[in-house]
Amino acid sequence: MIKYNLICKNCSINFDSWFSSSKEYERLKKLNLVNCIQCNSTKINKSLMAPNVVNKKFKENSIKKSKDKEIKKTIKDYQRFIKENFEYVGNNFAYEARLIHYDKKKQKKGIYGQAKKDEIKDLKDEGIEVENIPWIQDTEN
Repeated sequence: MIKYNLICKNCSINFDSWFSSSKEYERLKKLNLVNCIQCNSTKINKSLMAPNVVNKKFKENSIKKSKDKEIKKTIKDYQRFIKENFEYVGNNFAYEARLIHYDKKKQKKGIYGQAKKDEIKDLKDEGIEVENIPWIQDTEN
């Protein structure tokens, strides 16, 4: 199938029409079977058309945006789970993690919060199980 942008010489209207091939268009034109949708004139010509080409970069960007959305959704799902099942300790994360780890009388519980890179490294060196995950602010779209 091929789509042509046509123009009527009689009333100057532009319109589109589909044909099975360019040869089919020429055949129908010779038989005066291509007519204007407004005035029914057979004085029709093809006008210039830009081909419908998908830009490789556009397609790659579209795929990347789709993957980014998927990753963002997964991160937000993890965040929702963490907020529902763990206690938020804010900037006291390293302190609270050590309290839980070293105080055998304290109940083991899951916590989350903020810690600096060196604090996370120190916690891991001490044998305290810690994970660093990306966090998307609720205000982001």
